[in-house]
Amino acid sequence: MVKSNPLLQWPSSADLPDSDDTPVDNELQNLIPNLLLAVLARIWSERQDWFFGVDMGIYYQPGKFPQTPLVPDGFLSLGVTRRKSKRGRLSYVLWEEQNIVPKLVLEVVSQTYGGEYDEKLSKYARLGVLYYVVYKPDYVQRDQHEPFEVYQLVGERYERLPGEPVWLPEVGLGIGREEGTSGGWQREWLYWYDASGRRYLTPEECTEQERQRAEAERQRAEAERQRAEAERQRAEALAQRLRELGIEP
Repeated sequence: MVKSNPLLQWPSSADLPDSDDTPVDNELQNLIPNLLLAVLARIWSERQDWFFGVDMGIYYQPGKFPQTPLVPDGFLSLGVTRRKSKRGRLSYVLWEEQNIVPKLVLEVVSQTYGGEYDEKLSKYARLGVLYYVVYKPDYVQRDQHEPFEVYQLVGERYERLPGEPVWLPEVGLGIGREEGTSGGWQREWLYWYDASGRRYLTPEECTEQERQRAEAERQRAEAERQRAEAERQRAEALAQRLRELGIEP
């Protein structure tokens, strides 16, 4: 936890690089956290007290400058301003965020490990990140780790949480895996879940659901029109038959 010291002249986010300039190994390292962000933007659209960063630097050592930030694939902070200025955040600087540490950090593991189970895990624990999520989208059994693991900070150490989806009470959401389609790509993705284990829909799925509803309503209206037309034709036929019998309907 960063402690405030008014005697120090700390650099601002404008002075600091926004990342460590290390490119991601594959597009899933951006697509997976961006999908989680898109769902949050829908289900928390009325809330202004959260921020989800994707491939953004986290600066946590005010006395060290220049410094290399921590750059998780995704992270969630609660109790912060969702939008900061017209430009938005250039990076996440703890001493500009009331020293609010991200509540959750996500690392998407590529084919080449990047310290997700040791070096990064230790750094996030020292920082005080409550939940640490590690996901291997293209799982290959090379060690004792599973493709999806969620850890909770207990004291100074992370302990793995069982089950899936995993409920995160301090966040008010669950997180887990499921087969789905995003951007026309069908594969396994990470999703948010409610307390009952029901998955929240993505904006893309909501749009498709609305399209299907509109199409069902159109078909219902067309069926009603055809029924009314058939009734009209039957009434005309009956009237014509009555006239032939000399009866004015």
